[in-house]
Amino acid sequence: MPDKPRILVVGSINMDLVVRSPHMPAPGETVLGSGFVTSPGGKGANQAVAVARLGGQCTFLGRIGQDEFGRQLKAGMEKEGIDCSKVLETPDAPTGVAIIIVDSKGENSIVVASGANHRLTPDDVFTCEELFDSADVMLVQLELPLPTVRSAIDLARKHSCKVILDPAPAQANLPRELCRVDIISPNAHEAELITGQRSLDEKSDKLIAAELIARGAKAVVLKLGSRGSMVVMADQHFYTVPPFKVSVVDTTAAGDAFTAALAVAVGQDKPLREATTFANAAGAFACTVLGAQAAMPTLNNVSALIRDQQSRQ
Repeated sequence: MPDKPRILVVGSINMDLVVRSPHMPAPGETVLGSGFVTSPGGKGANQAVAVARLGGQCTFLGRIGQDEFGRQLKAGMEKEGIDCSKVLETPDAPTGVAIIIVDSKGENSIVVASGANHRLTPDDVFTCEELFDSADVMLVQLELPLPTVRSAIDLARKHSCKVILDPAPAQANLPRELCRVDIISPNAHEAELITGQRSLDEKSDKLIAAELIARGAKAVVLKLGSRGSMVVMADQHFYTVPPFKVSVVDTTAAGDAFTAALAVAVGQDKPLREATTFANAAGAFACTVLGAQAAMPTLNNVSALIRDQQSRQ
């Protein structure tokens, strides 16, 4: 069992512009917010930081602009110990940004301007084929062009590298070939968009998972927030994994912490039930801290949360 699994993240890099608001603005409404901050983000970069903090050996493939945001973001990832030698600079597009509103309950609303992220091409992926040959697990999301995502999945499968797809931001009519991965891990809202089925209870969640497996996934790990997680295998064997109870401050990158933890545990060859418990704890911890990468947990954070829950049982 590898202690430091090799995780390749193919994904987005954004600068998050975050403001707190008493509630989400209605159309045409102006709300006085507070606490504006700029924070490193992007689903791919968030997951890479979490992988590194949780003990994975992380390499990143993505694009930034030739601007101050890009320089700051790349330097920050390198400080986390992430191999950024394949973070490519894009002279004719800005680094991606995300506008994030966080309400008083810790829920968020996000608008992303992709910038250089949408300049990552299949050719960029194929040029870096050696990364897929040396990785144990590849993480990919949908903040990149879909042909690029498909190329990354195809290369990973060619080199027997396990693939975890975080299908966010989700879209209806997601191409079936993007579901042909080892694990697809949507949250309830994303699962609804992809399958057209409502996530209401255990029965409906199993139907959603069955649809994703019919599209080619070997396993489905549904992120269900306060309901924990559900794991469904291709043989229809399933189990639920209970949530960790925490005081929620900001849910912005909880899903990224979850997915990164899942990748690290899978890369260590842990059983999927154990890996999902580890991921639940990582996602829960991320909810206790404001921001995206600032909220990504360390191995000590997650281990302490698991020990605390076990002591209460």
